[in-house]
Amino acid sequence: KDIEFISSYYFNKLEIVRFSSSLGKFVGYTELGVKNAERFNKDASYLAQQRAEKERYCKHNIDNE
Repeated sequence: KDIEFISSYYFNKLEIVRFSSSLGKFVGYTELGVKNAERFNKDASYLAQQRAEKERYCKHNIDNE
């Protein structure tokens, strides 16, 4: 099954940064978002945690259907 975990961060109703499990990294959409994405992507521990969310959250819930 094709599943994707996405975690988005918003400020004033504008998406500034997003983690996508298909890319395996954060992407920034504003100047602030790009800076935060660079910082998040340099943090190996946080990046590994986000990458594991697809297994922990998505696949766990699909198995419950």
